[in-house]
Amino acid sequence: MPEKLTNVTLVTQFLLLGLPDNEVLQRLYAPFFLLIYLEALMGNLLIITITTIDQHFQSPMYFFLKNLSLIDICYISVTVPKSIMNSLNNSHSISFVGCASQVFLVVFFAGTEFALLLVMSYDLYAAICCPLRYEAIMSRGTCVQMVTASWFSGCVYGSIHAAGTFSVHFCGPNMVHQFFCDIPALLTLACSGEQSLEYMFIIVSCCFAFVCFILMVASYVYIISTVLRIPSSQGKFKTFSTCMPHLTVVALFLFSGSIAYLGSTSKSPSSLNLFMSVLYSLLPPSLNPVIYSLRNRDMKVALGKFLAHNPFGVNFHVWCNTTSNFILFLKVLLKSQLVNIQHNISFRCTIK
Repeated sequence: MPEKLTNVTLVTQFLLLGLPDNEVLQRLYAPFFLLIYLEALMGNLLIITITTIDQHFQSPMYFFLKNLSLIDICYISVTVPKSIMNSLNNSHSISFVGCASQVFLVVFFAGTEFALLLVMSYDLYAAICCPLRYEAIMSRGTCVQMVTASWFSGCVYGSIHAAGTFSVHFCGPNMVHQFFCDIPALLTLACSGEQSLEYMFIIVSCCFAFVCFILMVASYVYIISTVLRIPSSQGKFKTFSTCMPHLTVVALFLFSGSIAYLGSTSKSPSSLNLFMSVLYSLLPPSLNPVIYSLRNRDMKVALGKFLAHNPFGVNFHVWCNTTSNFILFLKVLLKSQLVNIQHNISFRCTIK
């Protein structure tokens, strides 16, 4: 037994080394992630505000959408601000407790979001396939219970995976090749043979998620078959315009999550691993408000009225101009940095 523990390392902190070593990319990383974070934060806050103050958005669908936006804000806030601060401070460290908290919260909010997307698919099924019994099926109490169950299932899911991940002993260096503490990256640091429990949890979770996905697909089969029987082409278009945002969100979330957990197992730094982690952690929270606001006519009208009313006294024309100028600044900065790279390469080649 003592021989098996000789290489065990007492880890008090981890080094997040998922960012590329290129100095130019590291300079652009913080403002790029900050823009995405602010877009996700403002978009989801707008949806929460509109669905709360506007009496036209008190149906179960918008109640679930409000919770989805809240989850997205929490989800992206777990990883991105810490990563931006590390980049600005030129630091890569995160404490053991902080890393464990990230694992728990990321899985917690991801699991809650998946459960809520399943609930939203059932809501669509009830609204389209059982319109006469919809109010009885999706009563206020039922909706609250479904949302509560979604949050609770995410909490259980996060607790199981955090316990399974940090029940192992870590051997060797404490370098995590991601910009946040991700389970596949952490398991590559575990001592050989100790990952079995968490791998079992992952397999069980994937099987459960697959069953939920089958139920989701079955609900959409019923929805599509019902829509095709609608005689009015306008009615078909309106129904499909309601279903498409949800289908897009589900596909985006499942696709990005599957790529992250099936591909992020490399022990060495990789641009592909960084891309997958960005796809998994940043894309769903930032695109959900865009998808729902641009594909939903009622939401676009309410958003236009809200911005025109301007309750916070913000000059949105000035804000838009400032945002455009900042994006233009990033483009100029990128161009100048690429020129510097070209000069450095030419100089090195001349020396050789």
